[in-house]
Amino acid sequence: MSCPRIEVDLDKIRRNTQTIAGRLGPRGIGVTGVTKAVCGHPAIAQAILDGGAVGLADARISNVQRLRQGGITGPVTLIRTPMLSQADEVVQFCQMSYNTEIAVIAALASAAIQKDKIHGIILMVEMGDGREGISPENVAEIAQEVMTMQGVALKGIGANFACLSGLAPTASQMASLCDLANEIEAVCGPFLKTVSGGNSANLPWAVGWRPNGRINDLRLGEAILLGVEPITGDQIGGMHTDAFTLVAEITETDKKPSPFPIAFVDPTLARLHIVPTSGAAKRLILAIGHQDTDISGLSLPVGCTLIGATSDHLVISSIRSHLQLGTEVKFQMNYSALMHAMAAPDIEIKLLDDRPARQPRHTQGKSERLTLV
Repeated sequence: MSCPRIEVDLDKIRRNTQTIAGRLGPRGIGVTGVTKAVCGHPAIAQAILDGGAVGLADARISNVQRLRQGGITGPVTLIRTPMLSQADEVVQFCQMSYNTEIAVIAALASAAIQKDKIHGIILMVEMGDGREGISPENVAEIAQEVMTMQGVALKGIGANFACLSGLAPTASQMASLCDLANEIEAVCGPFLKTVSGGNSANLPWAVGWRPNGRINDLRLGEAILLGVEPITGDQIGGMHTDAFTLVAEITETDKKPSPFPIAFVDPTLARLHIVPTSGAAKRLILAIGHQDTDISGLSLPVGCTLIGATSDHLVISSIRSHLQLGTEVKFQMNYSALMHAMAAPDIEIKLLDDRPARQPRHTQGKSERLTLV
């Protein structure tokens, strides 16, 4: 079997989606599955849909094209503000897109008219994360301008939290987003179909005791794929955290003395911390490195310690005697490590438990409560 590789348990992804969709559905919140961390892998996207997601979303048009080429025909939304240069492709492959620039919306409108389509527009509002979005005081004015354009239709508003700032959304911010939806409807007239409250960082709020108001959509990637709450990294109760496993092969094993002190010529290299091996531990080199994944985001097996890494070597120490030349070592990944590994050209993707779709849990009766543990 090829190494390095990522083993993907599709059934665990389905069940994670079922758990979240089953908890949010009764509160009137739909799940939009975000596939950007898996580079729009069609089989993984299908597992998310089979689990009860109402649609898919991605940040890159190349990923959306991969979804379409893989047979995904349902609604896909582009969640990063489209590039002007890609307006035609966005209209061709996406039903909707999140937008912050009126010039981009105008380009989308023009492309949609040429293709005899109506492209859905969701306005992204800046609610405190500091990454992207329209100022709340300007949203109604821009919404009115969108309403005058042919080729596009105003479908809703959305906000983003905890991506750049790392701060969880507050109940006050969510209430303000709901108020903005009401304000836009009062000014523009039509009902906003979508009020998207954010990403996986919103789950503690979404499953809490407070009313969710107008919020009827969450864009979820990390929670579904890794079963964790992004801000704390804590496992979400009832969710699988091991749907993805990175496997690498040992290419060298030996007991070596602790390294001599090193004088770094490049000051930036001084940040690297080389951990000396103990007398009882073996030093192991694996065929994977910074070019393949975010090394700092790997969870090492019990009994193993990270020594260091280069572009294509990972050096660890281990007290586990069965680890020999040619042995495969398995790692769990955080979101950053998963994202980099899925995009690495030399890592094979192996799908496990690729079974036919099953009925989503939220259509089978009472769902389990989603809690953080």
